[in-house]
Amino acid sequence: MSIYTKSGDKGKTGLLFGGEISKSDIICEAYGTIDQAVSVMGIAKASTEDKVVINLLSDIQKDLFIVSAELATDKSNYNKLKKHYDIVTENMVYKIEKNIDQLLEEFELPNDFILPGTSIISATIDFSRTIIRTSERRVVELKESGRLINTQILVFLNRVSDLLFVLGRYHDRNQTFELATK
Repeated sequence: MSIYTKSGDKGKTGLLFGGEISKSDIICEAYGTIDQAVSVMGIAKASTEDKVVINLLSDIQKDLFIVSAELATDKSNYNKLKKHYDIVTENMVYKIEKNIDQLLEEFELPNDFILPGTSIISATIDFSRTIIRTSERRVVELKESGRLINTQILVFLNRVSDLLFVLGRYHDRNQTFELATK
């Protein structure tokens, strides 16, 4: 099997279950930034020994593949996607909210702005969070243009960015946070 298909040499990319779009399409930008975030989360996972952080990041990465699959599917093939793969649901959003609440039981979050960089791991998690925020903005563009099929994706990305913020602070819970204000 060859890893290169040459199909993207002219600036187009294939969608799941058929169809193709320009690599400059906002859909590619939305799932491409998710791919970036997933990769940065991998750096954080590989850098920590905290099993809670590792497990949560793995769960988030897997869920983000579901998001990417949805975004990379044309409306005309959405039923095929649902037949073969999971889609983003309210339950997935609830799971993220539950994880946030559980983490916040372990430490007190300051009411001030926290500067990233308490540790390399939390800074890496924060970096992935900012990439998710970029993807979220691209998904908002899709929604506003009528091209977003499942609006739960937007809610899910918003919660994931919240979870990543809390997860970074959780990782550094026994350290002193540098505050931007005070």
